[in-house]
Amino acid sequence: MSARLDPVVRAEYELPPQRHLPVPALRPVSAGAGLPAHLLQAGWLRKGLLLLALAALWEWAARAADNELLLPGFLQTARAFGGGIASGELPRYVGVSLGMLLQGYLAGVLGAFLLTTLAMSSRLGRDLLETLTAMFNPLPAIALLPVALLWFGLGKGSLVFVLVHSVMWPLALNAYTGFRAVPDTLRMAGRNYGLGGLRMVTRILVPAALPAILSGLKIGWAFAWRTLIAAELVFGTTSGKGGLGWYIFQSRNELFTDKVFAGLATVIVIGLLFEHIVFDALERLTVRRWGMQR
Repeated sequence: MSARLDPVVRAEYELPPQRHLPVPALRPVSAGAGLPAHLLQAGWLRKGLLLLALAALWEWAARAADNELLLPGFLQTARAFGGGIASGELPRYVGVSLGMLLQGYLAGVLGAFLLTTLAMSSRLGRDLLETLTAMFNPLPAIALLPVALLWFGLGKGSLVFVLVHSVMWPLALNAYTGFRAVPDTLRMAGRNYGLGGLRMVTRILVPAALPAILSGLKIGWAFAWRTLIAAELVFGTTSGKGGLGWYIFQSRNELFTDKVFAGLATVIVIGLLFEHIVFDALERLTVRRWGMQR
């Protein structure tokens, strides 16, 4: 029989309290000390500084080239831009272009959502959308301008037609991709509530696929601008009124290169305004607020 093993009794001991170094008191930060770091957190300031850097680089390149006919500087373009606004010339051309652009853009958005709704409602609609996007999405919209002139004549119809083509297919493809990425659990939840057809699309699929839809809206807006400027450069005026593309074309013919760059800058400014006022507001009120996008 083995001997019983008793646990070893260890002597008790007490550790002396360790001496800690005193923590230095935090000094209050003055208002001016943390101001630059706080301001750099603002996206508008960072983008503004980036634009200023690009403008300075542009001005340096123009002075290095020393040829105002080939490359006017930023300051010269800004003077032409301000003069065009003060004379009312640029706002008139901008109004014509924006009116035409909004008509084609809204018609293209409506057509894209009709096609996408049909595709999500039936297999035949899905096959139709996949076939049409594969056919027409790679086709440049400006290539259809001669056909549009034959069909609709010299008027707004031709420009609206090519604008609809440039907007509808990329938006429909983005929306369709977003709808297909919606989890099956959300679809089943919608069916449990008795949703189907158009109600399923508007109440379940559209909110879930909204990031892809907003991306398609941005792409469609950019494509519409490109198509409109190119069409106005080729087509010229509509009903005796010209847009920004016609303004750029006329300025090039008259060798006013600063006005050409002022017209291009106008397109860029309008694009930035719509990006930050319209699309950023939509994202902030929807997908960012819902936690779907950072």
